[in-house]
Amino acid sequence: MAIPTDYPQKDFPTEYPDSKQSAVEASCDLEDPSRQSDHDEAAGADHLHRSMKSRHIQMISVGGVIGTGLFLGTAQSLANGGPLGLLLGFFVMGTVVWNVMASLGEMVAHLPIAGGHVTLAKRFVDSSLSLTMGYNYFYNWAIVLPAELSASAILVNYWTKSVNNAVWITIFLVIVALINMGGGRFYAEFEFWFASIKVVTIVGLILLGIILDAGGGPDHDAIGFRYWRNPGPFVQYLGIQGSLGKFLGFWSVLIQASFSYIGTEITAITAGEAKNPKKSLPSAIKGVAVRICMFYILGTFVIGLLVPSNDPRLNLGSHDAASSPFVIAIENSGIKTLPSIINAALLSSAWSAASSDMYTSSRALYGLALAGNAPPVFKKTTSWGLPWVCLLASTAFALLSYMSVGSEGAGKVFEWLSTMSSVTGILTWVGILITYLRFDAGVKAQNIDREQFPYKSYLRTSGAMYSLVMCCLILLFNSFTVFIHGHWDTATFITGYLPILVFILLYYISKFHQKRIGARSTIVGVHEMDFITDSRDEARDGPDDDPTAGEKKTFAEKFKEWL
Repeated sequence: MAIPTDYPQKDFPTEYPDSKQSAVEASCDLEDPSRQSDHDEAAGADHLHRSMKSRHIQMISVGGVIGTGLFLGTAQSLANGGPLGLLLGFFVMGTVVWNVMASLGEMVAHLPIAGGHVTLAKRFVDSSLSLTMGYNYFYNWAIVLPAELSASAILVNYWTKSVNNAVWITIFLVIVALINMGGGRFYAEFEFWFASIKVVTIVGLILLGIILDAGGGPDHDAIGFRYWRNPGPFVQYLGIQGSLGKFLGFWSVLIQASFSYIGTEITAITAGEAKNPKKSLPSAIKGVAVRICMFYILGTFVIGLLVPSNDPRLNLGSHDAASSPFVIAIENSGIKTLPSIINAALLSSAWSAASSDMYTSSRALYGLALAGNAPPVFKKTTSWGLPWVCLLASTAFALLSYMSVGSEGAGKVFEWLSTMSSVTGILTWVGILITYLRFDAGVKAQNIDREQFPYKSYLRTSGAMYSLVMCCLILLFNSFTVFIHGHWDTATFITGYLPILVFILLYYISKFHQKRIGARSTIVGVHEMDFITDSRDEARDGPDDDPTAGEKKTFAEKFKEWL
């Protein structure tokens, strides 16, 4: 059963009969058994099976953080911003993402329902924002899916170009579809191992980079901070001299970093299929800050040490291992065999991304159907909890990957569609932050004790406002180069700003439609917000799925659990 469109005014405790205001002066006890619902029906929990273990959620969270943006996207960022510009850009964007995840984590840990932030937007803002976020999120991952399949074929071209890319795309599409047909548990198990490969790869590359910088490579060249002195810590972006050129270089890195971080919020979509989500979700989200520091901040710092920002190979745009800063550094040191191994790791990363894209897009569409914003047919599931109609829709979008091997015109259109998905990712964060600000306003208005929440955002309103302002600035200036004299490009302008226009139009069209049919179109009031339904379920929030929980563990077991 979907969450009702119009949330009724909640009944206040009988001990505060005088008024709504007096009712909220006392702290609201979310743990009161009399106020709990028996089922998380609004979440669609009777249809999606809660089969993902804590280790699955942890590694899905890790996999969402580590992507090709770190392996490949940092090349162009280094060329645009220099080593210090690269480090600062990813650090600043890391603080934004941390606040986004903290805000999202507080909501989904308290209300672990199917559809994640899409469903929560309906509960705490209005149905129009939920509809807009849902279709924006579905488009985001449904279009990235064929892009990742196409990228997988390009990665194979690093070894051989004798086979048509359509063959590789077909093979990879079948693999990804089969992984997702097994349901949430099957997908999670594969993602666990794919994410493990990512972790091993990036940790290995960072350690190798430190060794190479210290002169431990075959050439025994101790690089140190050589490239921070020459060609320097910053780049004069597009040849613009002075502080403005350096700032624009940093800003271009910031935009690229924002696109690289997209996907960290995927953890929220697993809320409807996670075992004991009130334990597994907070645990996964708490580690986001550590992963950002370990992988992105340390990774970009090492990259800035190893490769000069004026190296022409950074601008190859080959989309395979040849343009990775790590591979460039390895080749410079004289190591011969590692580039192929890294390309293989990148290929597994692309498979992982494609599998996650299919999973996320299908669950986003399922969440839309639960909220009544998509046809009811998309609520159909199999006996093992697979939303098969939604999966078919996502698979249909995957067929767009063949456009990349078609005519030049078709390939260009596909490239435009893929580029727009980067902007839709930032729009998703804007929707999450708006939802959290309303959520937090409701918590304050109803005087709810946040100590009862499984996870709490550290900076709360101020952190969400900071990230919201930063995301809006990035959206506003995401294609700023077209406004620099002599650099106008119509395609860049359209792909950079059309998604924003569509997002705004879709929201107001939905508002108009709600009014026309006589449905509620106003924002949910802070005293109307429902913090009770789906907040607790004994069957869902039962004991941990680890049979050894509570038993004394060896040091090796504790280390494995921590890792």
